[in-house]
Amino acid sequence: MKILVAEDDLTARYFLETILTQWGYEVLLATDGTEAWSLIQEQDVSLCILDWVMPGMDGIELCQKIKAMEGENKYIILLTARKEPKDIVAGLDAGADDYMSKPFNRPELQARLQAGRRIVDLRKALSDQVKSLQEAIAQIKTLEGILPICMYCHKIRTDKTSWERIEKYLMDHSEVQFSHGLCPDCKVKCMAEEGLTDDSDSFCPGLDGK
Repeated sequence: MKILVAEDDLTARYFLETILTQWGYEVLLATDGTEAWSLIQEQDVSLCILDWVMPGMDGIELCQKIKAMEGENKYIILLTARKEPKDIVAGLDAGADDYMSKPFNRPELQARLQAGRRIVDLRKALSDQVKSLQEAIAQIKTLEGILPICMYCHKIRTDKTSWERIEKYLMDHSEVQFSHGLCPDCKVKCMAEEGLTDDSDSFCPGLDGK
C-alpha cells in the first residue's frame, strides 16, 4: 500500500521513510505541502502522514484539499509538535482522521497505520457495494421503460434493426431465470393439434404446464 510522507525536516523524513519501508509500505516523500498535493493528485495514495507546519501549504490546508477531492478515500494522520487540545480539534476539523504529537512512539504509529488500513479497506468495500447497487438500480430502470415488442412473435427490439426473444432479453437485463411448460390453454390447443386427449398415454411428458 502506498503511503505519502509530507515532512520538511530532513531527519524526520528519513526516519519515517526507513521505518515505513521496513513495515512493508511503498513510501512517497514530499518536502512541502505543495509537492505533497501534486503527488496526491498523481499517485494512488491510501495513507498520508502530514506535518502541520510546512512551506508552500501547511498540513491543515492540505487536509482540507484532500477531503474535498471527489471519491476521496485516504486516511490522514496529522503529525505535529503541537499538543494543545485546541490544536487537536483544529486538525480533526480540517479533515485529519488521526493526530499524533512529536516525538511519536513507533509501535503506536504502526498500530494507528494498521487501523487506517482497515478503515481504507472498509471504505472501498462500501464504495464497491454502492456502485453495484447503483448499477442494479440503473438496470432495473431500463426494464421500466417502454419496450418495442412484436405483436405476433413477441420478440423485443433491442436497437433499430435487432430483435431477440423476450426471455433472453429479460435474462440479460435482470436476474430472472425461466423454466418452460404449457399453460392450460396452450396445452389444450397442442393436444388438439396432435389429436390427443387428456387420458392419452402418448402425450409428451413436460407438456403439462409444470
